[in-house]
Amino acid sequence: MSASRSETTDPRGPDEPEPDHESDSGAGAGAGADGGGGAERDGAGADLLAALLDGMDAALCAFDAHGVITHWNREAERILGWSAEEAVGRQGFAGWAVRTADADEVQARLMAVMDTPGRQVDEFALLRKDGGRVLIRTQSSGMRGADGKPAGVYSAFSEVHEQIDLERSIALSEALFDDASWGVVLVDVDLRPTVVNGYAARALGSGRGSVLGRPLGELVVQGVEELEAALHHVLAEGAPKSAAELWVSVHAPDGERRRCWRSGFLRLASPLAEEPVPLGVGWMFQDVTESKLAAQEADRLRFRSSQLYRAGRAAAECEDPMEAATVYLDFALAGFADHALIDLVAEERQDGAAAPVRLVRVAETPSGGGSGPSMTVETGGIPVRYMTGHPALQAMDRNGAVRASAPGASAASAGAGSAASAGAGAGSAGAAQGAVSSPAWATARQWPPDSVHALCTVLRSRGRSLGVVTFLRGASRAAFERPDAVYAEDVTIRVAAALDLSGALSD
Repeated sequence: MSASRSETTDPRGPDEPEPDHESDSGAGAGAGADGGGGAERDGAGADLLAALLDGMDAALCAFDAHGVITHWNREAERILGWSAEEAVGRQGFAGWAVRTADADEVQARLMAVMDTPGRQVDEFALLRKDGGRVLIRTQSSGMRGADGKPAGVYSAFSEVHEQIDLERSIALSEALFDDASWGVVLVDVDLRPTVVNGYAARALGSGRGSVLGRPLGELVVQGVEELEAALHHVLAEGAPKSAAELWVSVHAPDGERRRCWRSGFLRLASPLAEEPVPLGVGWMFQDVTESKLAAQEADRLRFRSSQLYRAGRAAAECEDPMEAATVYLDFALAGFADHALIDLVAEERQDGAAAPVRLVRVAETPSGGGSGPSMTVETGGIPVRYMTGHPALQAMDRNGAVRASAPGASAASAGAGSAASAGAGAGSAGAAQGAVSSPAWATARQWPPDSVHALCTVLRSRGRSLGVVTFLRGASRAAFERPDAVYAEDVTIRVAAALDLSGALSD
């Protein structure tokens, strides 16, 4: 317990009149009663003051106007080893808590604040009871009596390294929530953001103030279930061992944006509770979308190059050039498309009359839900009934790749481009055909019913257009993009060489 020294004063003011003799007995009784109640209140107040002082996290001592120690709490005893009974009543720190050579300077610095307003921060070395030295930082302030005159000094102090650790923690928190180079979000146990830094607010597409208190479902369009599951796991089980990559869609001025956030999580617990009480989760993340997409593109290019190499090795072992052409298609389909078709230009009319391009189906992959290698088709030379403006015919006319998608299919596919965007050196097709269902859209173009995305490339060999290769994707895949058209053209060149050889041998 802390001890204190205080002077007693007359509870009556100097101008209070003396009681009449006639009422001495009553007054005495009343005074006795009041005195007993006052003593009881004084004792309770002293106990409360002692409890408050001993419960403080900081060490505290107080001096009267003459520099005599009047208060000393348990934290001061913990730091220096001197108990309250040993400290209270001493004249300053000289001879016991500070070296004799430093005693006058330390005492002067402590007592100087009694005559100045505000607080004063000092650092100096004190002696522990065991003889060791400890560097402390004090915050001292003067006290005034009832008459307004200086009455003493109180000083709160702590070890310098503990104070520095606290200041570092505060500085770190302020730096993180100012504008760190990664997002920092504190969410409460209801998974609502309570603190958001500038990076996170920009990533969520909102201001720092407008994000606070809102459900995550209002901030994240897609992927909120995975994010909330991760936060619930942290609240229940603690922080994961490594970072997690979450793909989400967030609002943006130009629509929704698909982003990849590499996230780390920390469970926040109150340091003041006897048992860990979760206060929420600290969520830190970085937008790694660009690097992830670049890595995916590199993996895709590596895989496609490997497929072309393997296809070339397999095609070289085929005696029939037509078989070699289908081998190229089979290797190209892996991870690229669901179906492939080969249409060759029909023989020219014998009368030499000008006629539109007619295409004959010569090979295709199984349709109707089946799977397997490409196979040749016997059509007897009957042209495919392609409508005017068909993507395959457009590819022949423009001598380049043409991409097409069923109406609404591109909007539903993640990362898809416009419903009818042109490839390199080619136009669009299919978007203006009318809003019809995907099976009807595909069937009308003589494609398998489950097709919603198409890419048509021209078979070119020896300066001639031999026909068209059509790659088809289902609804589970994204629409073809410009890099896909480049890869398809690379495959088509190899297929065209095999088909040209097949035609030359048949002649």
